Amino acid sequence: MADDKNKRGARDRSTVAAEEKYEVNYLMQALKLGRDDAEQLILKYNGNREKIEQEVSKRKKRS
Repeated sequence: MADDKNKRGARDRSTVAAEEKYEVNYLMQALKLGRDDAEQLILKYNGNREKIEQEVSKRKKRS
């Protein structure tokens, strides 16, 4: 099912669509990630933006 770009509710914003290049690019820029890393996290957490951000935060704390 295609993503309806007219629906901009909270539910749509809570996920990252791996097939949408602009969403992956935004995630890369916002979290300072490489493309491969961003795509792997999207797949691992099924696009859940909150879980992706938590994982990146954990990684930064360990560094």
